[in-house]
Amino acid sequence: MKLSSFLFGAQALIASGLLLSAGITAQAQSVSELVAQGEMHDTRLEADKALSLYLQAEKMEPNNADVLVRIARQYRHLMADASSKQEKLRLGGIALDYGKRAAALAPNNSDAQLSTAISLGKMLPLQDSGEQVRGSKLIKQGAEKAIKLNPRNDLAWHIIGRWHRNVSDISGIKRTLAALVYEKLPEASTTDAVKCLEKAIAINPKRLIHYIELGRIHAQIGNKNEARKNLAKGLKMPSLEKDDEEAKAVGRALLASM
Repeated sequence: MKLSSFLFGAQALIASGLLLSAGITAQAQSVSELVAQGEMHDTRLEADKALSLYLQAEKMEPNNADVLVRIARQYRHLMADASSKQEKLRLGGIALDYGKRAAALAPNNSDAQLSTAISLGKMLPLQDSGEQVRGSKLIKQGAEKAIKLNPRNDLAWHIIGRWHRNVSDISGIKRTLAALVYEKLPEASTTDAVKCLEKAIAINPKRLIHYIELGRIHAQIGNKNEARKNLAKGLKMPSLEKDDEEAKAVGRALLASM
């Protein structure tokens, strides 16, 4: 083989390798860019636009847990806007599936573990009693695992606090029936609910849903002054996230009834 031919072949291989490397880098950058653009739309609560970008990112990196968590979030936002129970459950189910994939791919990622708990919580009011009992236990497990992985995950503290409020509000008779027909519910207390929401507020005092939820807990146990104080604070804060307006509507109704 002539030296010139050998050199030409080597140069071609090097060039090919550089192009392949550049292609991989460009792909990674493209995913980052898609996520950044999706975040912009997510901040504006434009779920359709954010979802479209995140789905493109998923095609490029189907095992990217962060992207899957973001997709689940957008499906939950679309679920909130859906008009029928059937459509809400369909979108919630898709969100749940994406959350499960993220949790399996990233067992040490707090947000990935929490995603399934959030989706289940959104679906719970629309499900039958058996699904609610089973889902309730999974919500608790997911939120607790998220906290273990990241003790400063304020949404995880919020979810587990809300779980304590909801479960502690179930009467003894209903709990006994649930245990007989389905399975026993874990123990819950309003004391733990208060502690969890206070923890969430300490971590992130700028999230209004924490104050509304803490107000609901205090109202449930008869602490009207604390309930009014927290509800009023949450209602005064600007709405920035998808759940904020819904939480405010609940807070206003509760405040008016006290």
